[in-house]
Amino acid sequence: MRISLLTNEYPPYIYGGAGVHVEYLSRELAKLEDGANAIEVLSFGDQREKGNPSVTGIEPATKLPARDPRHERFLEALLRDLEMAGTVDAPDIVHCHTWYTHLAGCLIRPLTGARLVLTTHSLEPHRPWKEEQLGTAYRGSTWVERTAYQNADGVIAVSEAMKRDVSELYGVDPERVRVIHNGIDHEEYTRKSAPEVLHRLGVDPDRPIILFVGRITRQKGILHLVRALPLLRTDAQVVLCAGAPDTPEIGAEMTALVEEVRLERPGIIWLPEMITREETIALYSHADVFVCPSVYEPFGIINLEAMACETPVVASAVGGIPEIVVPGETGLLVEFEAVGGGSPEPRDPEKFSAMLASAVDELMADPERRMKMGAAARQRVVDHFSWHHIAEETLEFYRELQTRS
Repeated sequence: MRISLLTNEYPPYIYGGAGVHVEYLSRELAKLEDGANAIEVLSFGDQREKGNPSVTGIEPATKLPARDPRHERFLEALLRDLEMAGTVDAPDIVHCHTWYTHLAGCLIRPLTGARLVLTTHSLEPHRPWKEEQLGTAYRGSTWVERTAYQNADGVIAVSEAMKRDVSELYGVDPERVRVIHNGIDHEEYTRKSAPEVLHRLGVDPDRPIILFVGRITRQKGILHLVRALPLLRTDAQVVLCAGAPDTPEIGAEMTALVEEVRLERPGIIWLPEMITREETIALYSHADVFVCPSVYEPFGIINLEAMACETPVVASAVGGIPEIVVPGETGLLVEFEAVGGGSPEPRDPEKFSAMLASAVDELMADPERRMKMGAAARQRVVDHFSWHHIAEETLEFYRELQTRS
């Protein structure tokens, strides 16, 4: 089988869970059936890798004019999609990840006869803050996404929550949707003592650590976590590994809020630059509690990363997170009530921040409980979220789609 994976991010250019997903899925698909399937990755960027999987970066040779500078990213994505449609090498399956590549998939399907598969890493109608980033092009990205889901032969939902969402939002027949969770390389993500790495990052490995890892975006709830910090009873270090702001405005909002909170609560260490995977694993391994305060999270790979390193998780009970974190066993879930009307923001932001702080304090006060939760978290990852198993399920779904009329 010839399989083409289309993505806007791939190593070394990764900033979110979709890029991690494609990186590991492509590798594991290439290993199955003694490498009999040819895996091709087309990505935004300048990557060039031969072999299986092969990787080709797509860079448009021209640039479209944009009346609104916020439209540039949308128009550039469409240009890359057109180039992908002309570059792809006669696939049997074209598998697209995020709206950035959906137009390419919609074109490749009729041009080549390939079956079109989409993975639901997120859905535009549930991310209204993207209008801050894209302007009115947000309407365009939503249209591209809707069109793709209405034309796809098959959809992979990363959680049961996402299966419900894609059917409700875009009318996708549930029979065309297969739930296949995200995964993790639990041999790479494993507890490792690396105090020298923490020292290099300005973190004291001998003091308790509360950790956040994620982009500065409203989706990840980082601002709600920062507002929770003065409410903590524990005097542990708080490490915010948070960069890549969606817009200059939210970046400035984050900067101002951290500076304000530091006046009330010492021990906040903000790492605004992207750090290496080795450094991230070191932080997970030394952290006492990992916090995921997302207001919208289709799955939440970062929780798997922390759990694989034997760190218990405090997370908001949204999207696919309850399918990962078992409350009372591998961490704690914080109740979340959204405003509604299409907005995933909390109805009572102060209450949400207070509940985050309370859950963190509950675990920080009980080292023995944290240790048991960390061991259970690691075991859950090993048992249920290996990439090899996920690749096998994905390949089986491809084959099933090929037999459908």
